[in-house]
Amino acid sequence: QVQLVESGGGLAQPGGSLRLSCAASGFPFSTITMTWVRKAPGKGLEWVSDINSSGVNTYYGDSVKGRFTISRDNTKNAVYLQMNSLKPEDTAVYYCVTSGYKYWGQGTQVAVSS
Repeated sequence: QVQLVESGGGLAQPGGSLRLSCAASGFPFSTITMTWVRKAPGKGLEWVSDINSSGVNTYYGDSVKGRFTISRDNTKNAVYLQMNSLKPEDTAVYYCVTSGYKYWGQGTQVAVSS
């Protein structure tokens, strides 16, 4: 069955960095656009970033552009989100999602606080 397992979340200080990973299985990963979304406390779901199947094309939400970098390794069936210059408003549960939001991981918590 389809599995998406996120890891790498935790507590970071403002200005710090974290790298999220998502291990995928159960579907043809290398043919699927992958997405990171996040859900902050008391707020709606926010799209963070997309990466196309080959990894050549990436897209970012305005709130993370220039600070976050999405990447993927199709040999490892994994997608990553490098988060730099973290801000308190980046605090959220981050989810790895397949194209069309069909399959979701369980999420990984990111907290940014001094």
